[in-house]
Amino acid sequence: MLKFAYTTGSFGLIGGDPKALKLPRIGRVHCMENIARRVGDAKVVRMSVGRRAGRWYASLTVERGDPPNPCAPKGGAVGVDLGVKTLAAFSDGTGIANPRHLKRGLRALGHAQRALGRRQEGSRRWSKAKARVQRAQARIAAQRHDGLHKLTDWLTRTYADISIEDLNVAGMVGNHRLAQAVSDCGFAELRRQLVYKSARTGAAIHIIDRWYPSSKTCSNCGTVKAKLSLNERTYVCDACGLRIDRDLNAAININVAGSAPETLNARGGDARHDRHAPAAQTPVKREPSNARQGV
Repeated sequence: MLKFAYTTGSFGLIGGDPKALKLPRIGRVHCMENIARRVGDAKVVRMSVGRRAGRWYASLTVERGDPPNPCAPKGGAVGVDLGVKTLAAFSDGTGIANPRHLKRGLRALGHAQRALGRRQEGSRRWSKAKARVQRAQARIAAQRHDGLHKLTDWLTRTYADISIEDLNVAGMVGNHRLAQAVSDCGFAELRRQLVYKSARTGAAIHIIDRWYPSSKTCSNCGTVKAKLSLNERTYVCDACGLRIDRDLNAAININVAGSAPETLNARGGDARHDRHAPAAQTPVKREPSNARQGV
């Protein structure tokens, strides 16, 4: 990846030309979006230009005054249960299906990778095939980021209190049967976007302890099941007889836990307080199941 930056010299916006940037020794460069509207009245102090997958990108660092304290949205509180089958299930009964961008783009990506493997490394045709692989990978990544941005924008602009779980993504990826599907969801990126976007809109983010049994707990009576396999998509409570979608039940429990006065994260998972004692169990958002049970 080629990348360079400007901190001094004549660079930045061009007056009267909102879709252009000025680069030293290069001059005017046309952009695909309205840069002046994005920057507003801020001062541009740095501009980074990079080339990725055959396309050029510019990133601007600006200085602006502290914004006024935002008013929290009026949508109330919501619990969000993240998963592979349903990317985000909300406690109000709605949800967002997992678009599975990687799975949909694997055919084109695999075809490009096989073509690259048949080329002689370093040749012109090898360079073209490599660029084709990079474009396929960049397209999948761009689709994933676009979907996550739309989801987090809607959440932080709609709800005043958002509760999510502290997922151990590294531990989940350790399961080779789920690794590709979990990586395609972008759980860590979703949480990162929620945290910084909530500061802009005034929404409150509550991170629920990853040891909290949200899927095993009955949202009606509070009974906790000893075991709940991954292929049980409907939660059935043996105590009160409640029958409810598994993801919806977990989202409701997450919303209730987010209203608690204190939410701890991990409670020392993987931490050794005594150097002679074994490490604590790795907290993972997944219930015990055997190898024959699916997602």
